[in-house]
Amino acid sequence: MKKKNIIIWSSVAVVAIVLIVIFAARKKDVYKPQVVKAQRGLFEIIVTTTGELEAENNIKIEAPTGMRARNVRLGEIKIQDLVPEGTVVKKGDYVAMLDRTSADNSLKDLEDEFEALQGKYERTLLDTSLNLKGLRDDIENQKFNIEEAKIAVEQSIYEPPATQRQYTNNLEKARRSYEQAINNYELKVEQAQATVNDVLIELNRKRRQLDELREVLSNFTIFAPNDGMVIYFRDWSGEKRRIGSSISGWDLVVATLPDLSNMLSKTYVNEIDISKVKPGQPVRMGVDAFPEKSYTGIVKEVSNIGEQLKNADAKVFEVIIKVDGEDEILRPAMTTSNKIITASIDSAVFIPSETIFERDSITYVYKTNGVRQIVVKGPSNENYTVIEQGIHSGDELYLSLPQNPTRFKLQGDELIPVIKSRLRQEAEKEAEEEKKKAEQEKGRGMRRMVTGAPTGIQPGL
Repeated sequence: MKKKNIIIWSSVAVVAIVLIVIFAARKKDVYKPQVVKAQRGLFEIIVTTTGELEAENNIKIEAPTGMRARNVRLGEIKIQDLVPEGTVVKKGDYVAMLDRTSADNSLKDLEDEFEALQGKYERTLLDTSLNLKGLRDDIENQKFNIEEAKIAVEQSIYEPPATQRQYTNNLEKARRSYEQAINNYELKVEQAQATVNDVLIELNRKRRQLDELREVLSNFTIFAPNDGMVIYFRDWSGEKRRIGSSISGWDLVVATLPDLSNMLSKTYVNEIDISKVKPGQPVRMGVDAFPEKSYTGIVKEVSNIGEQLKNADAKVFEVIIKVDGEDEILRPAMTTSNKIITASIDSAVFIPSETIFERDSITYVYKTNGVRQIVVKGPSNENYTVIEQGIHSGDELYLSLPQNPTRFKLQGDELIPVIKSRLRQEAEKEAEEEKKKAEQEKGRGMRRMVTGAPTGIQPGL
């Protein structure tokens, strides 16, 4: 009997322990929303972007400027050799070598043309000399004819009158032939001079062209124009010029020597945030290569025209940030993290944006004292929102929806007209902006109809 009682009481104890464990587990699983406090302090609205460092000023290392000359007809020239990017050079140090293949072919063609023109010039001089010699011989013969005609006239005094007139006419013919020969000779001389000058002009032009091309080819080895670090140049497509890249007379840049004492961060801001960014705004910056370092800067330029980047759906706007101070470790093409401070509010009350709920455009929060408080929102950033009316610093709020939210007492009805007034103002402002945008689009369309130019492009550009 005693043994049976022990078994019963042991079973009761086990059941009790199980019930306690289940109850404790259920109690542990009870949902408890996290509580946060409203804060007061400096509130900043920040636009975060990723940028790339570049020098504010660059000395361009260029191919010979003679490639732009009118007499030098060179197409695209490839870069045959180029020092590695980041090479530190002194003024006059070797930087690059251009491929001479196509230029040498052009030079050979010019030399052949020049030799052909030299031969043509010599033949023209010889032909002219022979032709003029023949004309001078004819003039001498005309002189003899005149002398013979004079003698015949003198000896005809004893001849009949008809015979005398015949000899006189022959003398006049000889004189006219002589005058015609003189005039013909003068015209032939002028003609010969013009022919020789034409060939000589072409020959001199070809000589100048040949000399200019030889001068350009002598400068196909490129040296540093100044001290600095060689940085590869990015062309219009964004590609860096390397060995094998091509240059032309329109774009002679082979590489650059950046001024590392003045650096910029080139970044892009999406079209949603670009209206917040203005020149002169402060920027906090970091460089991915040196995460332990921090820098400051200021927005220098904001583009007015959006562009579509590769692998991006939305349009973005280029923003240039000037880096404050100087640091020798900064190099072009380093990646930067930029925090553009577009606005700041002193002594603002702000809370995590997750604590704010909305119904029928009315915003409210759940306070730990059992109140559902209507609030008037102000500006917001990525994580927090300013509360202009409704709560105070230190108020405790639920970060997420609490249990049984219907038991919370609603307060702040007097703020509903303020919220609705704000909503009307925002709607009116948005409508005004849409109207302005439509008028601008209409204006661009009219200009396109009048000028035939694509939208956003001025006539003549």
